[in-house]
Amino acid sequence: MFNSIFRRYHQILLKKPLLTNMISTGVLLGGGDFLAQILLPQTPDQPFDYLRNLRAIIYGSIIFAPIGDKWYRILNNKVVWTNGASKLENRTLSTILRVGVDQLIFAPFIGIPLYYASMIILENKQPYLENIIEKFESSWWITLKGNWLVWPIFQWFNFYLIPVHFRLLAVNIISIGWNTFLSYVMHNKE
Repeated sequence: MFNSIFRRYHQILLKKPLLTNMISTGVLLGGGDFLAQILLPQTPDQPFDYLRNLRAIIYGSIIFAPIGDKWYRILNNKVVWTNGASKLENRTLSTILRVGVDQLIFAPFIGIPLYYASMIILENKQPYLENIIEKFESSWWITLKGNWLVWPIFQWFNFYLIPVHFRLLAVNIISIGWNTFLSYVMHNKE
């Protein structure tokens, strides 16, 4: 059964990669927020916030998925080491470069700021710029440190072993836990 689902997903992904990634990213980001609300409520009697969950789905589908899809293709095509002595050495060094670019450029300066800015705007927390700056000051560094505990190791395997058209899906699966953490940090009042 799992093989047939995976084969069908693969067929759809090859035919409509962006749409497929948008749907899967939205569902999995929504899943992370769902877990954050259920497992890490801010108060014991906190009701489930359906609008918050919808915002996570919208962010994943409409904002992050197109950027993530493009990002993994850029890394695959433009961040390439070609001066190695062998094909294996080039592949290994290309993977190291991709992880470095992903973790030292995308995560701190695109991924994390994009998430917090987008969520503040989707939550209509005005004044936007003031709230975005406040969220960055309170959460950017802790989020980046958490990112560096999880993503470099995973991205090494992702960039080395996973075909480029499956990389966003692989990230999204690991992101269920990561999105739970992000949602918790985003909505933590402390």
